[in-house]
Amino acid sequence: MMAEKNVGVGGGSPMEVVAARDHAEEETGSTRMRTAETLLRVLPMALCVVALLVMLKDSQSNDFGSLSYSSLGAFRYLVHANGICAGYSLLSAIVAAVPRPSTMSRAWTFFLLDQVLTYLILAAGAVSLEVVFLAYNGDKAITWSEACVSFGGFCHKATASIVITFGVVICYVVLSLISSYRLFSKYDAPVGYNHKGIEIAAFHG
Repeated sequence: MMAEKNVGVGGGSPMEVVAARDHAEEETGSTRMRTAETLLRVLPMALCVVALLVMLKDSQSNDFGSLSYSSLGAFRYLVHANGICAGYSLLSAIVAAVPRPSTMSRAWTFFLLDQVLTYLILAAGAVSLEVVFLAYNGDKAITWSEACVSFGGFCHKATASIVITFGVVICYVVLSLISSYRLFSKYDAPVGYNHKGIEIAAFHG
């Protein structure tokens, strides 16, 4: 009896000690996950800013004329997409860094916005890549000459900005996977969802 009383007075029952330890480990894991996600959201912000600045400064003038990023709609779209992604990355990093209970609405918001921004920046990179490809190789079918022969500096900067943009795409793909896993592994299917639409034929002998 004395031994049992000492255990109770010293720090609670063994079950309470185990529960407290599990809770502490869960909080530590949650803090690490939050820190990792915050850093992962800050990284594309930095990449977006770099890609945006490189493209904004991309212009060249020579005997053949002058060429600037603003002359091409694809490159303007790339600049705007990187600006939007940089702003979202900053806001989402701030929200992710603040310790607060996870809710379904918050999980859905991150999931949807991560998906939208992923497709937005992917489209910007793909369209710009096609323009640069044509600028390097031309198109004989429409008598489009290789512009990069005359504007090599312009093409090099544009290529650098596009490569950095695809780095942003990779970051957002990872973030989309994280937000998808967090949403669909933690919360149940919406109310009213059932498996009645799936029928399995049964054969009786």
